[in-house]
Amino acid sequence: MALVAGVDSSTQSCKVVIRDAATGALVRSGRAPHPDGTEVDPAAWWGALLSALTDAGGLDGVEAISIGGQQHGMVALDAEGRVIRDALLWNDTRSAQAARDLIDEVGADEYARRTGVVPVASFTATKLRWLRDAEPDAAARVAAVALPHDWLTWRLRGYGPAGESPLGPELDELTTDRSDASGTAYWGAEGYDRDLLVRALGHDAILPRVLGPGDAAGRTPDGIVVGPGAGDNAAAALGLDAASGDVVVSIGTSGTVFAVTDAPVADASGTVAGFADATGRFLPLIATLNAARVLDATARLLGVDHAELGRIALDGEPGASGAVLVPYFEGERTPNLPEATASFSGLTLANTTRPSIARAAIEGMLCGLADGLDAVRGQGVEAQRVLLIGGAAQNPAVRRVAAQVFDVPVTVPAPGEYVADGAARQAAWALTGERPTWSVEIADEVAADKRAVIREQYAAQARRVATVSSEPSVDVPVAPGPVADDPAEPASRASAG
Repeated sequence: MALVAGVDSSTQSCKVVIRDAATGALVRSGRAPHPDGTEVDPAAWWGALLSALTDAGGLDGVEAISIGGQQHGMVALDAEGRVIRDALLWNDTRSAQAARDLIDEVGADEYARRTGVVPVASFTATKLRWLRDAEPDAAARVAAVALPHDWLTWRLRGYGPAGESPLGPELDELTTDRSDASGTAYWGAEGYDRDLLVRALGHDAILPRVLGPGDAAGRTPDGIVVGPGAGDNAAAALGLDAASGDVVVSIGTSGTVFAVTDAPVADASGTVAGFADATGRFLPLIATLNAARVLDATARLLGVDHAELGRIALDGEPGASGAVLVPYFEGERTPNLPEATASFSGLTLANTTRPSIARAAIEGMLCGLADGLDAVRGQGVEAQRVLLIGGAAQNPAVRRVAAQVFDVPVTVPAPGEYVADGAARQAAWALTGERPTWSVEIADEVAADKRAVIREQYAAQARRVATVSSEPSVDVPVAPGPVADDPAEPASRASAG
C-alpha cells in the first residue's frame, strides 16, 4: 500500500494526515502547536512540522508529501538563506498604510487587472512595502522572498542556511504554486509582475518558481516525492473536491466564502480576491473577520456552551422576532469597515429573550457570510450548493439557519482536516501523475428553506451601521493613555486569507 502525507501548516498549528494513495483512507495523523502572535520565527513552523510528523508515526512507508499553508506571510531571506526577521503573518495589519500607498501609486483598477487582487494589509506585497519603509536596512538585505509553505517545502527538500541543512542555501530551488502566488499582489495571469515587486520591496529579488498542479517540487533527502503545496483555502477546496457550482463557506475564527471557477476574477473594489486554485482554475474568495467568535461571545453572554446555544436558538422563530445582530465586534473586512463595532437592534420587551438573542447571533453571523456569497456571485459565479465546513458547521442550529439564509441547498461534509487532505491529494497527484478521485464523506444535507425576513431586516441594520462607521471622525481632546508596545494593530483587524 503506497502512502501519501498531507500537511496543514496553519496560523495556530501544524496538522499531518497520512492516507492510502489509492483510496484516500486515513491511516494515521498527528499535530503540533504553533506560537501565538502575528509575527513568528519560521523556525517554529519547521519544528512543529517535525513534531507533527513524529506524532503521526513518522514517514515510514510514505512515498510523497505536500504542504498546504497559511497564505500571504512574508518570509524574507538573505543571500545565505537565513531568515532576516520574524515572518509577518496574514493577520498582521501594520502594513495597512503600505497597502493604501501602493493603491495610490498604481490604482485599484490596475492592480485588479494585473494581479486579480487589490492590496490589503494581508497581502505579501504590502508587508514588503512596510519592511522597506520601517526597516530599510533589513529590506536591503532581502535576496529572496518566500511564503510559509514555500519555505517549508524548501526545507523539507533539504535546503536551508549553511550548517543547518544538507543541501545549503540554494535560493533558486525555492518553489511555490499558483494558489499561494496569487495572494502576493505581485503575481498574475502572466506570471510574476516584477514592477510591482520592486515597487513594494524597493529592489528585485529571487521569487519561488511557480509549479503547475500535480508537478513535483523535488524529493526529500530520503527520496520522498514532494508536491507543489498550496495556500490553505485552495488546499481545502481540493480536499473537498469542490467543483463548478460549489461554494465553500468556512466558519472558523474568521469566515471565508470561495468557489472554484474556470475563469479569473478581477474585482477593482477589492471585495472579492481573484485567487488561483490548486487545480489550474481559479478561486474567487471573500473573507469576514467575525465568524465563530460571534457564537463564542453570545454563548458566554448566555452562560451556555455551543450545543446549548444552538438548542436555545431553535426555540426562536426565523428573524428572531425582530432582534438583529450586526456582528462587527472587531471591525469587518467584508464590508471593509475596520473601525465598525457590533450593533444589537430591534429589541423590545417581548423579544429580549434567550431564544431571540441566541438566534439573532447565528443569523447575524450567517448573514455576513451570505453578503460575501452575494459579492462572489456578483463576479459571475454560479452557486448550486453551499459546502458548509468549520467547527460551527457541526451545530444543528447553524445548519438549519444556514438553509434559511442561503437560497441554495446546504451540504455539510463530515468533520475533517480538509487543508491537509487537499495537500495529501496533491502528494498523490505528484506521485502518480493523476488527480485522485477519493470520495468525501457527507454528514448532512439540508434543503434550501429561504426565509426572506432574516436577510431583509439584517440588510436594513447593516446599512445603518455602515453609514455610521463611514462618517468622518471628529477630533476631541482625550486624556493621555498608554502607548502600545507593539506597532501592529490587533490581529482581529486583519483581512483574512
